[in-house]
Amino acid sequence: MRHDWTRDELKDLYTLPLPRLLAKAQAAHAAAFPDDEVQLCTLLSIKTGGCKEDCGYCPQSAHHQTAVDAHGLLDLDTIKKAAAMAREGGSTRFCMGAAWRSPPASGKPFERVLEAVSAVKDMGLEVCTTLGMLTADQAKALKAAGVHAYNHNLDTSPEYYGKVISTRTYEDRLNTLRNVREAGMTVCCGGIVGMGEQFEDRLGLLQELSRLDPHPESVPINLLVKVDGTPMESAQDLDVFDLVRTIAVARLIMPKSRVRLSAGRTAMSDEAQALCFMAGANSIFTGEKLLTTANPGLDKDRELLLRLGMKPVRDGAAYHA
Repeated sequence: MRHDWTRDELKDLYTLPLPRLLAKAQAAHAAAFPDDEVQLCTLLSIKTGGCKEDCGYCPQSAHHQTAVDAHGLLDLDTIKKAAAMAREGGSTRFCMGAAWRSPPASGKPFERVLEAVSAVKDMGLEVCTTLGMLTADQAKALKAAGVHAYNHNLDTSPEYYGKVISTRTYEDRLNTLRNVREAGMTVCCGGIVGMGEQFEDRLGLLQELSRLDPHPESVPINLLVKVDGTPMESAQDLDVFDLVRTIAVARLIMPKSRVRLSAGRTAMSDEAQALCFMAGANSIFTGEKLLTTANPGLDKDRELLLRLGMKPVRDGAAYHA
């Protein structure tokens, strides 16, 4: 377990012949996790659109003209029904996302989120939330309500970050991660590839993630979903082998983290997803939607796992991921 990886070391890994890189990643994966299990997670947008941030990839930004159907906070019954469906479908983690720059400092919206967290936890699911930047007090309140993990991605390298977003700094993101960790929640933190970055930027993202001490328990690797109306709608497609290499290096430098193959799976073949599992990914988000973008759906995921001889994790909490 290292926190001092250099860019040159990461480059040496990233540029290995792919069979050799996959073999190393598979060995690291098998040493820390059952290599035939995948944790199923479900992500629900509980508040959609109207976000004050200007993230270039995000259709929920108020700065972009997209076809997203904005809505306020969902009511508790709707959230509980979605959580019950997720549990019945085999998900062990239920994540709730709200398109906020940060949760309201006071008032009913944040109290309603805390109520939803407690209700979902009582259903026997790991609870993850992603609500934007957090103060220390908000992080403590979420932990007390029952949040197991908080998602707050770094998105990309520090060098490329300014080309992605201008309304929030890299240090803002790191501050939220510190508040999450100090409150006692586990950290879910990764990034997005395919935003026009160079491979050095993917190395920079991985380096920053590995510098977090301890490493994030969960590392989602998202492939950009290009949405009409966003600044990145015409981004060049990423070679799928670069996604596979990114996952493999993440597995090697953060061997005990659960690496999540996240957004973008609808644009990937079954073979490409299988390569990502071979590279060390051991979690997916299932369901028809991932926040506001399309996702393969539970039936297709079950069919793929069956064809690969893999199976869903039955108790996600047992891995403390």
